[in-house]
Amino acid sequence: MVGWHGQGGQVAVLLVGGLLAVIVGALVLGAVARGMGTRDAAQRAADLAALGGARAMQAAYARLFEPALLDGRPNPRHLEKDAYLALGRAAALRVAAANAAPGAEVTFPDARTLAPVRVRVAVERKLEIAGEQLPMRARAEAELAPPAGAGFPAVGSGGGYDGPLEYRQGEGMRPDVARAFDRMEAAARRDGVVLLVNSGFRSDAEQAVLWARNPDPKWVAPPGESLHRNATELDLGPRSAYPWLAANAGRFHFLMRYPHESWHFGYVLNPRSSPRRGAAGASDGRTAGRLPSFVPPRFAAAINGAAQRWSVSATLLAAQLYAESGFNPFAVSPAGAQGIAQFMPATARGYGLADPFDATAAVDAQARLMRDLLRRFSSVPLALAAYNAGPAPVAACGCVPPYAETRGYVARILGLMGGAGTEVGALSVRLVA
Repeated sequence: MVGWHGQGGQVAVLLVGGLLAVIVGALVLGAVARGMGTRDAAQRAADLAALGGARAMQAAYARLFEPALLDGRPNPRHLEKDAYLALGRAAALRVAAANAAPGAEVTFPDARTLAPVRVRVAVERKLEIAGEQLPMRARAEAELAPPAGAGFPAVGSGGGYDGPLEYRQGEGMRPDVARAFDRMEAAARRDGVVLLVNSGFRSDAEQAVLWARNPDPKWVAPPGESLHRNATELDLGPRSAYPWLAANAGRFHFLMRYPHESWHFGYVLNPRSSPRRGAAGASDGRTAGRLPSFVPPRFAAAINGAAQRWSVSATLLAAQLYAESGFNPFAVSPAGAQGIAQFMPATARGYGLADPFDATAAVDAQARLMRDLLRRFSSVPLALAAYNAGPAPVAACGCVPPYAETRGYVARILGLMGGAGTEVGALSVRLVA
């Protein structure tokens, strides 16, 4: 009997010990679960705040590239970079606070660039265990992602023309218009005149963007009324070519549509376009057939000449030079890229560019390289990505590679082109970290 009682006492002790272990385990598991829940809540708050900040930046991005002045008056749509970043920061903080994470830290990793596309949010939430406040931190980063780029549309749609398109200098037009332009451009070249195509086919949706920026029928045709929707119209430049066009365009069946628009010519054979009634004083959406206002005048001739020689959009070349070097012919990057177009030495040699610091020669080589990349990838975003990161990673994924520098580079150039009136593709918002 004594032995039995001793064994019973041992069993009781074991039972109590087991219960205590279960209770302690439950407390530990509960603390772990609360910790994981707090951590997950913090990460969710960071993710949502970063996305909220990026969406605010996406909505305001185009305003960075609006001209500061219109006809000498302040442009209400223009947004300075500090104000743009303030919108992103305010949106991120608002979303973080709504998700129980007040006091979030919001930074912009690429704030020094001309048009930042990344926002980073760090949040902290407290976990209380045994009277102690333990910090649970989380971080997230979102970006304005450039479009993958499906290439140039082979068929016009969304306007007054549904048929095949051909491209000259990055602008679409009916095939018969393209052939006529080729003949006119060759004749102009023989006379020592450069012709640039600043705009061709525009869908009603693209016209709506121009209308939204300046809804004045004296200057911009409303959506559905622009002659560019018929793929017969070309906005031509530069300004020095206007006299030659006025004297010679008719020989190639191009008509100056409006007396006050020396750059707007429509093809009149097999017509589907005619000026709208009562529109004698109305523009069709362009203020002139010229380079964007951010181009320093001393580089205009080099950009125009290279665009005409290699049949690449002058606006694309100009935006790229702005993003590459800020038009500094003597720029040198930490990676060793040189000159206004930031050629690496090996690439410069491959394109016969003996002196990357010779701005005229460098712009010509840049246009030739972009011509080759556009032919290979049939997409402005992908060609730009290949210029920045090299063709191999672009070909490997068929996309803009997931490199922060490259994605920001492409986004900024597309933004510059959009501000100059060339719509290439909308930026999307995505989490990157």
